[in-house]
Amino acid sequence: MTAKTDSSPASLVDIMARDIQAGVFTPGTWLKQIDLENRYGATRMDVRRALDQLATKRLVRHVPNRGYHVHALDDRQADEIRDVRVILETAAAESMVQSVNAADLRDLRRLAARFEELILTGTILEQYEANIAFHVRLLKLCTNRELVNVVTELRGRGPSAPATQWKTRARIEQSGREHFMMIDALEARDAEALRRVLAAHIRQTGMPVESEAQPPRSGEAEPDSRRVV
Repeated sequence: MTAKTDSSPASLVDIMARDIQAGVFTPGTWLKQIDLENRYGATRMDVRRALDQLATKRLVRHVPNRGYHVHALDDRQADEIRDVRVILETAAAESMVQSVNAADLRDLRRLAARFEELILTGTILEQYEANIAFHVRLLKLCTNRELVNVVTELRGRGPSAPATQWKTRARIEQSGREHFMMIDALEARDAEALRRVLAAHIRQTGMPVESEAQPPRSGEAEPDSRRVV
């Protein structure tokens, strides 16, 4: 299916970056320009410019005489990005707590509830989009815009695609609970509690799956792996 764009190079970069993060193009996939032109309804020049910009963001890698492929993080890079995100996002907690208001809390609860609903009813891409919407809204509470820009760039480089972020039903359900815990900390104006939840939330994507996976209880259905793997 061809994805529609507004034909501007900047918009094309954002759409392609979103698709990479959502797992439409998996790590290591070679990106053929003609396929991208057809998919996005874009010109060859715009696709090339978008690929060059994605390479500077380290979402894709250019191999001379071969083309572009989706960048695949090794374990060290993924762990280091998580560590930096923990430092920066917990540093934003104080600003978030100070700036949050009742309207912000209502928006965040609505978005958290939507994500929780999609755990049972949505596709992995719908879950991904709902999760991003929650975190974008959360980051808006931080008044340091440069910090927000750096965090946003790091989130784009990290292992955020559903296939790497939520390997089990237990993990995605934990993410949903932590969203509400963040909101509770904001409502209580408890920056320390918010820092703790943010740190745990970021680091859970690097936890071994074996420590989370548990067999279903007697009489309980197996999880729908199509939505969490």
